[in-house]
Amino acid sequence: MSEQTRAHSSHRVALVVHPSRQEAKDLAVQARQWWEARSYEVVETDAYADHPEPEVSAGELDFAVSLGGDGTMLRTVQLVVSRGVPVLGVNLGSLGYLTQIEPRGIEQAFSRLVAGDFAIEERMTLDVTVDAPGKTTTPYVVLNEVSVEKTGPGHTIRLGVSIDEHPFLVFVADGIVLSTPTGSTAYNLSLRGPIVSPQLRAIVVTPVSPHMLFDRSLVLSPEEIVRLEVLNERPAVLVVDGATVDNIEVDTAVIVKAGAHAARIVHLAALDFHSILRQKFGLTGR
Repeated sequence: MSEQTRAHSSHRVALVVHPSRQEAKDLAVQARQWWEARSYEVVETDAYADHPEPEVSAGELDFAVSLGGDGTMLRTVQLVVSRGVPVLGVNLGSLGYLTQIEPRGIEQAFSRLVAGDFAIEERMTLDVTVDAPGKTTTPYVVLNEVSVEKTGPGHTIRLGVSIDEHPFLVFVADGIVLSTPTGSTAYNLSLRGPIVSPQLRAIVVTPVSPHMLFDRSLVLSPEEIVRLEVLNERPAVLVVDGATVDNIEVDTAVIVKAGAHAARIVHLAALDFHSILRQKFGLTGR
């Protein structure tokens, strides 16, 4: 099913650019020229800037275009997800799970966006908050995964896990990862967690190097809320989609639940998740 371009008093496109890849910068110049020639306003931001351009992070947009790899795509989603902006990923990395368009095809892709010849796939996100005395945080939006991890070698941390306010287990481990189905093929997979179809809604909980007999992943429903609490004095950090965002002290909790907004990913061809898996891992058929 295709979706027509939303009508605004003026049309605006955001370019979110990987700051250290020259190819991304060159493509941004080409993309800007293409859109401006068609009377679109173009706003641009560094994907990893501490303070992204406000027109990208808060303004009204028709589309957002990610120029980089999957990391840039994750950042782009974080910037625009709350406003339901469709995101097109241009792949400048290795084989990506999220980015679909190769650089040579961007102008054709843009033409299809303008014509409304595209489909939207909605991906589940997570909302993550930090609960500490005297501290309130705006929820972090997660497309792949969130983790609470130890900060140095040689020691584990103790993490109490509760599900829907019911204590489940105290993990003695290097950390715990909670992923979406989209993120099940990222950090979770390296921990031998399950691969989950991105068409599902679920929260996958996987311990990192657990020092205990129970070392299995849990697959929870999207209605369940997970609370992680650091129980010892050893420091831990909160990592959101690969970026360290906070220090987690003793008796501080991290609360994870299904996100209030789905990521809206643009597709110009039918998505074959299983073909991507076969490519990624060099799997061969019979």
